[in-house]
Amino acid sequence: MRAASTRAVSPTATPPAPGHFRSKQSGFRYMPSVSRISIALLCAGAFAFACGPRSHSEAASTAALTTAAPVVLQGGLARSSHVSAKLASNLEVKIEDDGVKFALRVTNESKKHIELTFPNGQTHDFVVIDSLGREMWRWGAARLFTQSVQNKLLGGGETLSVNEKWERPARHGKYTAIATLHSSNFPVEERVEFVLP
Repeated sequence: MRAASTRAVSPTATPPAPGHFRSKQSGFRYMPSVSRISIALLCAGAFAFACGPRSHSEAASTAALTTAAPVVLQGGLARSSHVSAKLASNLEVKIEDDGVKFALRVTNESKKHIELTFPNGQTHDFVVIDSLGREMWRWGAARLFTQSVQNKLLGGGETLSVNEKWERPARHGKYTAIATLHSSNFPVEERVEFVLP
């Protein structure tokens, strides 16, 4: 006859910590599932934070530091100024058989880099108004744009060009095209009158 085996617990054995339990087979301590989930969520959050999007590239950040010159105002307060930054812009309108093409060109005339900041995904817009000031067409009217800040680095002498087309305008007459660069730090607006025969 076999005697039932009993496991003797030594007086020096440590009891399981609060919130843990000991497996009968191996004697190892296991954490409850709530703690496992918490650790997994913390690891996932740290990974998402580390891989998240950045608002500036390293080059754009260093360029912004070199182009912004501090200016002392009357109260002794300093702020950044873009006095040396010069942007030139022009709007071209080309009338074709199937529509009207618009081209907005913005050129950095300085030797330094300029960082253009846009409050959302809509960097530009084109609007056509008639001779009475009524809006006839807007490029951005039927479009959706992201709601995140965007930055565009424009090098010295570099030109940013934006081209759009007004497809098959129905009415003939005198119109004004308005092109807008939606930069929060260097806003640009150009107007050109044209006639549709």
